[in-house]
Amino acid sequence: MSVLNFPDVERLVVDFLKNRTELAGTTVDNRPPSGFDGTQQVVLVSRTGGTWIDDLYLDHPIVDLEVYAADKTTAHTISLAARACVHELQGTAYGTAIVTDVSEVEGPRWYPDYNRPASNRYLTRLQLSVRPA
Repeated sequence: MSVLNFPDVERLVVDFLKNRTELAGTTVDNRPPSGFDGTQQVVLVSRTGGTWIDDLYLDHPIVDLEVYAADKTTAHTISLAARACVHELQGTAYGTAIVTDVSEVEGPRWYPDYNRPASNRYLTRLQLSVRPA
């Protein structure tokens, strides 16, 4: 029996997004930056579920992009850019993995963060298909 080495899909998406020119001035990570109050330009990447499909040897993670900014228009613009960039992951290699597909589970939606009343947040949910290389 071989051991499966699942790629860290959060790190995969963060590493792909963090230096994109479309997201210049935006922090991209899987945890909030120090002093985060929801008004900074931030994309938080979180794996929120998914499944391993044994017969296909395929990880099928669901990934949320929570986008924050000081105003709603900026948060929406960043959300649209991050969403488009993640779709470009299809066909790319990352360490010992290959992203074979990206599909949208839920497009950008306004999603107030009641724990951070000054924030403006949009949520996008995507599903990736990741195969060990």
